[in-house]
Amino acid sequence: MSTMPAALAEVVSEFREVQGQDKLQLLLEYAGELPPLPAELQEAAMEPVPECQSPLFLHVDATDREHVRLYFSAPEEAPTTRGFAAILAAGLDDQPADDILAVPDDFYTELGLAQLISPLRLRGMSAMLARIKRRLRSA
Repeated sequence: MSTMPAALAEVVSEFREVQGQDKLQLLLEYAGELPPLPAELQEAAMEPVPECQSPLFLHVDATDREHVRLYFSAPEEAPTTRGFAAILAAGLDDQPADDILAVPDDFYTELGLAQLISPLRLRGMSAMLARIKRRLRSA
């Protein structure tokens, strides 16, 4: 069985505690908490995630394999995409590379959003995680 870092497990647990439309509200709350990019990081230098329905860019800094830093950029008018990015930021930023690589590729199904969000949008979250893992494997 693969595992999740404690921070990501906590996010999943938050989503499990709410039902129906409250899950969407929680996702929107996360969207509002997506950390801004550091001044030295430009969106142009980040990797696009074309699988997302809205423009999303990510940057994986694996210089320190014990404290991988993740940065995301998504427009304010794309709250679902921002919410997904914020979930990954909250759950995986500053975690060891091996812990991130151990996260199940479909962990997002445990958030219980499948009834509320289109499969196409959910694939965007899966694509973000896949790109992060690919970056870590090639770093």
